[in-house]
Amino acid sequence: MTEAETPLVASPCIRICCLDEHDVCLGCFRTLDEIRGWQASDNALRTQVLTQCARRRKAHDEQFPGTYSPRT
Repeated sequence: MTEAETPLVASPCIRICCLDEHDVCLGCFRTLDEIRGWQASDNALRTQVLTQCARRRKAHDEQFPGTYSPRT
């Protein structure tokens, strides 16, 4: 499969959009800028964003244990 045929990494959006005071979505944990730039991003950048989302989600879950988390 060529690079042009490689499917793009899917958006982590779960349609529960609510930005916190730092403009981070509490549904997917992307920043507003990451959400805006997603469609223009290549797989390398999308993968980096997903890594940051996982880090943000972990930090959120550690700071607010037992709170509602739409992915669990």
